[in-house]
Amino acid sequence: MSEIETVTPVRAMQMVQEGAVLIDIRERNEHASENIPGARHHALSQIDAAHPVRAGDTVLIFHCRSGARTRMNAKRLAAAAGECDVYLLGGGIEAWRRAGLPTISGAGETNHPQGGLIGRLSSLFR
Repeated sequence: MSEIETVTPVRAMQMVQEGAVLIDIRERNEHASENIPGARHHALSQIDAAHPVRAGDTVLIFHCRSGARTRMNAKRLAAAAGECDVYLLGGGIEAWRRAGLPTISGAGETNHPQGGLIGRLSSLFR
C-alpha cells in the first residue's frame, strides 16, 4: 500500500466543498467537546466493528486531535474505507482551528478563531 496523502486544513475544506467527507475518528467525548461542522463522527475504536463508508462516499478525509492517531492507524483507516480515496487531515482539529477554520464547541457555539486564515481574509473585507 502506498503512503496516504496528508492534506492541509484549507485543502481539506476545499475538498469537502467538492464532496469529500470529513470523518472524526476521536472518541465520543472528544467529538462532543469540540468538532468540525459537518464532520461525520466514527470513533477509531469502532472502525473494525462498523465501516465508516456510506452510500455515495468516494473521498474520505480522516482526522483526530493532532494528526498522530490518524497517521498511526493510516493503513487500518484505508482498509476500512474500502474503494474510497483516503486522505489524512494534517495536524487534526488543532491545525484546523489554527488555520482559522470554524469548530463547534460542546455548548453548540461556533468558534471562528481570529488569528487564522478566515480571520485574516475577513479583515480584508471590513
